[in-house]
Amino acid sequence: MLDRLLEIEAEYQALEESLGSQEVLSDQAKLRDASRRYKQQTPLVTCIREYQDVSGNAEAARELMADAKGAEREQLQAELETAQSRMAELEERLKILLLPTDPNDGKNLIVEIRGAEGGEEANLFAHDLFDMYSAWAVRNSWSIEVLSLDKSPMGGINQVTMLVKGDTAWTRLRFEGGPHRVQRVPVTEAQGRIHTSSATVMVMPEAEEVEVEIDEKDLNIDVYRASGPGGQGVNTTDSAVRITHIPSGLVVAMQDERSQLQNRLRAMTVLRSRLLKLREDEQAEKMSAERKAQVGKGGRGEKIRTYNFKENRVTDHRIGFTLYQLQDVLAGNVDPVVDALTAQFEIEQLAGAKND
Repeated sequence: MLDRLLEIEAEYQALEESLGSQEVLSDQAKLRDASRRYKQQTPLVTCIREYQDVSGNAEAARELMADAKGAEREQLQAELETAQSRMAELEERLKILLLPTDPNDGKNLIVEIRGAEGGEEANLFAHDLFDMYSAWAVRNSWSIEVLSLDKSPMGGINQVTMLVKGDTAWTRLRFEGGPHRVQRVPVTEAQGRIHTSSATVMVMPEAEEVEVEIDEKDLNIDVYRASGPGGQGVNTTDSAVRITHIPSGLVVAMQDERSQLQNRLRAMTVLRSRLLKLREDEQAEKMSAERKAQVGKGGRGEKIRTYNFKENRVTDHRIGFTLYQLQDVLAGNVDPVVDALTAQFEIEQLAGAKND
């Protein structure tokens, strides 16, 4: 294990030096990749260095004890036990940090939220999820750029697409993809009955141009006049853009910007990310299963998580985790749920590593 730790530290030092080289500084793609890998490896190398320091202290205390007597020996024994205890903690931490990293860690991501089953109540719930993720982003110093927003008549959201930027955004948000279910009395319910509605969340890493090359010949691009709720005109020019990727059948439409060029750039950003996700799913030989697991049909029976207002309860069905702090979660404190998901994910990774 020690040899592996020394090798990782040497690689880290080489990476650190490369960040100052002209070859990397003159190439934005190389600089972005090197900076991302440097940030990813920093917690691991910090832990390695502390482990080396503590291990050295333990060895020094052990050697001094050979000639020490009385109070001095007792003090050295206490120092040795403290060092050994800390080493055990760091070894457990290293087991986690040495697990294979997600290749998308450190990337920005695209999040799409749609109202699903439940009519306008589903759209209102989609708005609640949008507000929840926006507040969570503020807590984590992530930035959010809304790429497209389609509001419903009563103030809900039919669909919203947003770009989330932040070093830890993918690591934390990657678990959010799938059908989310809400159980509450809708504002449209006159009899006070509890209804079940749902919204779907899609999470995709933002794809860079070097990762996904798109041939212009594979695109069918339509421009049209943007419209607001009820069909009212938003712009007097053909600024809205709809791009169809012919080989995959994927369609992306953007109309929020007044400029046709800006709408086209945003549509291409989303299309590139969808194609990257499609490719990653295909490489894993589970495209259909994974996409269905994330989006499904949005039916009331499908869910990764339930938000029950009467019981003040949030339940993540993937791990059987329940938290009776619904309003706190909706206010942006999603961390307790995601911490539990992350812990279970790491347990499964460790179990898999032992079986390999």
